[in-house]
Amino acid sequence: MDRDNILLTPGPLTTTLRTKLAMLKDWGSWDADFNALTADLRRRLLDVIHAADSHVVVPLQGSGTFSVEAAVATVVPRDAHLLVLDNGAYCQRMGKLATLMGRRTTVHSRAEDQPISPAELEGLLRADPSISHVGLIHCETGTGVVNPLAEIAEVCERLGRGLIVDAMSSFGALPIDARTIRFDALVAASGKCLEGVPGMGFVFIRRDLVDACAGNSHSLAMDLQDQHAYMQRTGQWRFTPPTHVVAALAEAMRQFAEEGGQPARLARYQDNCRTLVDGLGALGLRTFLAPELVSPIIVTFHAPADARYDFRAFYAAVKAQGYLLYPGKLTQVETFRVGCIGAIGRLEMQQAVDAVGRTLAAMGLPAGRA
Repeated sequence: MDRDNILLTPGPLTTTLRTKLAMLKDWGSWDADFNALTADLRRRLLDVIHAADSHVVVPLQGSGTFSVEAAVATVVPRDAHLLVLDNGAYCQRMGKLATLMGRRTTVHSRAEDQPISPAELEGLLRADPSISHVGLIHCETGTGVVNPLAEIAEVCERLGRGLIVDAMSSFGALPIDARTIRFDALVAASGKCLEGVPGMGFVFIRRDLVDACAGNSHSLAMDLQDQHAYMQRTGQWRFTPPTHVVAALAEAMRQFAEEGGQPARLARYQDNCRTLVDGLGALGLRTFLAPELVSPIIVTFHAPADARYDFRAFYAAVKAQGYLLYPGKLTQVETFRVGCIGAIGRLEMQQAVDAVGRTLAAMGLPAGRA
């Protein structure tokens, strides 16, 4: 096969040749050219969610989880109380990191196949005035369920609570408008729907809040207020930046604009999702979520209910044909996941469906029996 494997995962993703080539140049981390690249990238990121007037964006080295931890550490004061709305594995991760850093944390769990309920949140906040902040995963990547960001934000604003949003898997694809949705912080990363490579997260923080966050963080490296202040003063990152990752994301953002921005990217991912769900459905594979809850980011499928099915063998056989799937994230139900995002389209999705069909047939699980 004369191409890389197609990554049908929630990140890292398949990237374009242009994005790969952008990483072939070396940059001086304090050089004026790199500082200009960083500044332009920050402006482009703010434009994606119309946040230039209301928020700053602070980049941070590391995976997306680094930035989630940094956002909680920076925005939530040490004596505050964070309520994490939990309907999946990444919600639980936010609860764990907040607890580990010593923040008072309450995790409110809900079924993994259901979105968070704004009415339920309102009841929780009214019942406990000590809750100062709410943590929400916009698209819970463990299942693909999308939580109602605008409605959750409205409840938090009306009741005077802060909101921290993990938009890791949704930013750049699902619509988010900071002019109409109020949040204290929103977190995303380079290697998701913007179709860059992993290694850099970024956090949007309200302009009227960022300076007041000084001293909140327990960590030097993850202090976003300090990172922002240093960048404003010098144009530079405090510590060695992931220069090649920044350059790749800057190039990916140019392609994002050329494609038509968020609406066009969402349309392509929706088409990928339809191709995937229809194709695997014809093979007898059922989605874990109800059809109306399936998102165009990643789709969780029930594993075939047959003793001949083994995920490792299934994964290896599909990989041998050039496609990388993703294991399930659920503990009670055996599943596997297929991402719809990245620099791929209908052709690659149909080819992946065909690869799964050949694999199931080889395992003795022809169409209709999976």
